[in-house]
Amino acid sequence: MTDYIYLDYAATTPVDPRVLDAMLPYFSEDFGNPSSVHQLGRRAEKAIEQARRDVAEVLNCSPREIIFTSCGSESDNLALRGAALAERERRGARHLIVSPIEHSAVTATLRQLRNHFGFALTEVDVDAAGRVTPDGIARSLRPDTALVSVMYANNEIGTLEPLAEIAALCRERGVLFHTDAVQAASQLEIDVQKLGVDYLALGAHKFYGPKGVGALYARAGSPLLPTQTGGSHEHGLRAGTQNTPYIIGLAEALKITVNERETHNANFIHHRERLIEGILHSIPDSALTGHRTERLPNHASFVFRHVNGNDLLMHLDLAGIAASSGSACKTGDPKPSEVLLALGLTADWALGSLRLTVGRQTTDAHVDRLLEVLPGTVEKLRKFDESEGETIWTTEMYRASLKTPSQADLWKRVGETKRQVREAIGTALSLEFRSEQAYQAYTGLCGEAQMAREDEVLTQELVEMLNAQADKVIQLRRQSK
Repeated sequence: MTDYIYLDYAATTPVDPRVLDAMLPYFSEDFGNPSSVHQLGRRAEKAIEQARRDVAEVLNCSPREIIFTSCGSESDNLALRGAALAERERRGARHLIVSPIEHSAVTATLRQLRNHFGFALTEVDVDAAGRVTPDGIARSLRPDTALVSVMYANNEIGTLEPLAEIAALCRERGVLFHTDAVQAASQLEIDVQKLGVDYLALGAHKFYGPKGVGALYARAGSPLLPTQTGGSHEHGLRAGTQNTPYIIGLAEALKITVNERETHNANFIHHRERLIEGILHSIPDSALTGHRTERLPNHASFVFRHVNGNDLLMHLDLAGIAASSGSACKTGDPKPSEVLLALGLTADWALGSLRLTVGRQTTDAHVDRLLEVLPGTVEKLRKFDESEGETIWTTEMYRASLKTPSQADLWKRVGETKRQVREAIGTALSLEFRSEQAYQAYTGLCGEAQMAREDEVLTQELVEMLNAQADKVIQLRRQSK
C-alpha cells in the first residue's frame, strides 16, 4: 500500500513510532494489573498516574480531574449521561441543549436521554458555516437546563466553535457545559481553564495514539454519576481494569502533539489551502463547507452538486486515494448528512460531499495527485445516466479492478477460494439496484479480499466470469425498468 494516498486523517491516524515504543514494555514486561499490590501492579499503577499527570499538564488541570476511558465516544457518554442524571437527581433539572452538528456519540446519547429518561432536548440553530452563537444558546436556556453540549471543532466540516464565550454564558447561568474535543486535540490548544468547560472528551487515535483509549476531563465539583459500575477504578467514576499500555500511549501521543503542534499545523495549512483553492478553481458547481478561516488547520471539506458521494469515494479509492464524506457513506446510507442539512444545503448539494484531511505524512505530491484525479472523476460521475449510473458504476468497478495494474494486489487477495468470489458476485446480483446496497456489496468484497491469502491469484476463468456477470447486471437493470 506504499503508493496509496491517505487523506482521511480526521477518521484516524497512524500510531507514532515513538508512542509505540513507549507502550511496548507494558504489554510484556510491566504487565501487572494496576490494582494489584505487588511490584508489577505498583509499577503499572505508577505509570498510569504519571500518564494522568502528563495529560493534566497539557489540559492545565489537576490529575484528579482526568478519567481514562476506552475512547472518545465513551468519554462523551460518561460526561453527558453522568452529568444529566446527576443534575436531575441534585436539582430536578430535565432540559438539555445541543448543537445540530454534533458527533453521533453526543446526539445519540442526548436523544436516548430524551426518549427514555424523560429529558427535554433543544437543538440550537447554526449559521451557514456551522457556527453556534452564544445568543442562540442564551435564548434556549431555561431554569431547568442541566447541560449544554457544543463540540470544539466539527469532524465533518472543520468549523471551530466559540467555546469560551458559550462556557462563560453557561457558568453565569449555573449550567454545566460539555465539549467534544476529539477532533480538535490534534491541532488546537486544549487548556480547559481558557476554554472554561466543565467536561472535555478526548480520543487518542485522532492524535497519533492507539485506538481503544480516551480520556475525560471533569472539572472538580462538577456532578458526575458513574454509568459503568463495578470496582473503584478512575476515582470510582469508571469501573474496569485500566488498559495500561494504551493509557501510556495516549499520554505520550498528546505530549508529542503539543510539542510539535506549531510545526505540523503550518504544514497542514499549506496543504489545506492548496486543496481548497485547487478544487474550487477546477470543479464547477463546487463549494467549501464550514467556515473559511475558523476551521481546523488540516481540514478541507466540499460539496459537489449532482454528484453521489458514495460513488465519488469508490472512484477515489480505485484511484488509490482514501477520503471520506459528510454523508454516512461507509454504511451506504443515501440520506444527506444531518450536519450538512443543518447548514441549509439542499439534497442535490449535500449528497455530493467530500472530506479531505491531511496529516503528518501528507506531501505536496499527494495533493498534486488528488487535484489531478478529482476534477475528471466528478465530471465523469455527473455524466452517468441517472437511471443506470449506479448499476453501471458497480460493474465498471469490477472491470476496472481487473484491468488496472494498481489494483492487481486487490484481486490477488479476492477470496481464499473461487467460491468466495462467486458468492460475492452472486450477492451483488441479488440486490436491488440502489446505491447503498451496491456499496455494501463493494465493501463486503473488499473485506473478503483483505482477509484472503496474499498469494491467491485471480484466474482467467474468474476474469471471464466477472465480465459475464457484469453484463448480466446491466441487462437485468434494463429489464427491470
